[in-house]
Amino acid sequence: MNIRKMADGDIDFLAETDSPRGLGESGKPIPSSPRVLSILSSVFERSIQKNEKLLKKLKTKDNVTVFHGSRAPTMGIGQYIDRISKYTCCGTPCLVVAYIYIERYLQKMDAYLTSLNVHRLLITSIMVAAKFNDAGCHNNTFFAKVGGVSTKEMNRMEIEFLSNLDFRLHVTADAFRAHCLQLQKEGFGENPIDHRPGNKTRAKCLPQIAGYTCRAV
Repeated sequence: MNIRKMADGDIDFLAETDSPRGLGESGKPIPSSPRVLSILSSVFERSIQKNEKLLKKLKTKDNVTVFHGSRAPTMGIGQYIDRISKYTCCGTPCLVVAYIYIERYLQKMDAYLTSLNVHRLLITSIMVAAKFNDAGCHNNTFFAKVGGVSTKEMNRMEIEFLSNLDFRLHVTADAFRAHCLQLQKEGFGENPIDHRPGNKTRAKCLPQIAGYTCRAV
């Protein structure tokens, strides 16, 4: 599918690919744009605010899982997604599929997305999406370093995530487009999300990973 132009002149990031695999004509992954990262982080942030207000109102706590930290990481969601995209070269299709996986997980487990579990769910879902759709993907140790967790914890979260999804990782083209449209509305609705500074696409991922720790429970 060719990249379409929006009425306001922006590129429609949802039209970057017909397939969740997200490979360009050269066979290389399509890079994610700053706008995509901004939209995804905004969607997650709004969901977390809503969920945490609800939990507070109900005076209840979410069930603690392997994805929960003892406290919210200092790195914001937007920065964390940007970090993952920057070092792993996971493009727009991979991020959308990861978003779908998180949605499936939350529905299956009847769980809430909160500031305590969003970071680990993000690094795990993005790694699973990348490995399922790209045979040349980085290994768990690499993703663990990017995500700020140990390899042991990364392995444990991957197994838990896959088990909770019943290992059903396939995303149909229709489901992919439906979620793309959902995110499209988030980005081009009444309150469009501003562009984040920087290039619209990443030519390559960085060779060295800056240190970061996402502390566990």
